[in-house]
Parts: sequence; C-alpha cells; structure tokens
Amino acid sequence: MTLRRFSYGCPVELAVSILNGKWKTVILARLKEEPCRYNELKAKIPNISDKVLTQRLKNLEDLGLVAMRPADDTGTTLVYGLTSEGERLRPLLEALYNWASTRRRHSA
Repeated sequence: MTLRRFSYGCPVELAVSILNGKWKTVILARLKEEPCRYNELKAKIPNISDKVLTQRLKNLEDLGLVAMRPADDTGTTLVYGLTSEGERLRPLLEALYNWASTRRRHSA
C-alpha cells in the first residue's frame, strides 16, 4: 500500500491515516506482546473475521510495519511480528494502553 500524496496539516493526521480503523492498532498491540502465528493472533482477537484479519495483516505488511518470518531455525512455522518500523510504534501502543486503562478505571 502506498500513501496517497496528501498534504497533512499535522503529523497526527498522517499517523491516523496510516493506522485508521479499529483492527490495525489492535493487531499491532497484540504483535507488540510477541510474534504470533495466524491462528494464535486470531485467538487473541476473537471478534475479528478471518477476511478482515487477512486484509489488515496484508495492509500492515505493505506499510512495512509487520512481516512474516520463520519462528525457528527449521523455517516450517511462520509467525507475524513487528518490523523495525513497527517496533518504533511500541511507545505509542504502550501509551494508548496505559491511557485507556486509566480511563476505564476512572469511568467505572
């Protein structure tokens, strides 16, 4: 996926454009915890359909945030994991998690 040539008035607009939608951020947050095989990732996100998970993973791969790689030396098992560019989102994902956790406690 290539980003269309838009003029963004603020870097946050670009970030939201890249990470738009519910599932991309959830997938990234799960992969931040550990690399996962497809079925493991699906089990961690039970409300996502196979079609949407497949589409979002492909999109995140195209964006250079996620890559599929061998899980071990045999190369028979493949896992999805964050790329180095995806790893740069780790502080953002942790901040979102912490903010939402605090918000949820105060809303209860």
